[in-house]
Amino acid sequence: MMRKIRIILLAMWTAWSIWAADVHPATAKPVARASASDAQIESAIRAKLAKSKISTDKFTVHVQGGVATLEGHTDVLQHKGVATRLAKSGGAVAVKNNIVVSDAAKAKARGNLEEGRRRVQIKRGDTRSEARSTIK
Repeated sequence: MMRKIRIILLAMWTAWSIWAADVHPATAKPVARASASDAQIESAIRAKLAKSKISTDKFTVHVQGGVATLEGHTDVLQHKGVATRLAKSGGAVAVKNNIVVSDAAKAKARGNLEEGRRRVQIKRGDTRSEARSTIK
C-alpha cells in the first residue's frame, strides 16, 4: 500500500515539476526557452563524435530545423546506435540515421546471435565458483 502511495506521489511531483518548468509562476504563461541554432547543434554533435571512439568512421552530420541527418559507412554494427545517441545528446530534436552498416558487420552480429549469450548464466542459488566449475 505504501509503495503505491509513493508511486502516485512521485508521479504527481514529476508532473508538477514539468509544468512548473514551462510556466512562469507570476504570470502563469509559458516561458519561451532559448533553443540552440542548427549550426550550434551541428558543431556540438561533431564535437561529441570527435571525442568518441567511433571518430574513425568519419560520419557526416547535417542539421536542419533541429533534425540531425547522419550519413556514412561503418564496419561495426553498434556504431550506428552510438551515433544516434550522440546526436540526441548533442541537442538534436530528432535524428535521421542514414549510416550504412557493412555486410561483414551484419554477418558477425548474426553469428554472435547464433552462438547465444557469451556470458555464463548463474542461477540465484549458485555461487560463482559453482558456475565456473560447470564451464567446459
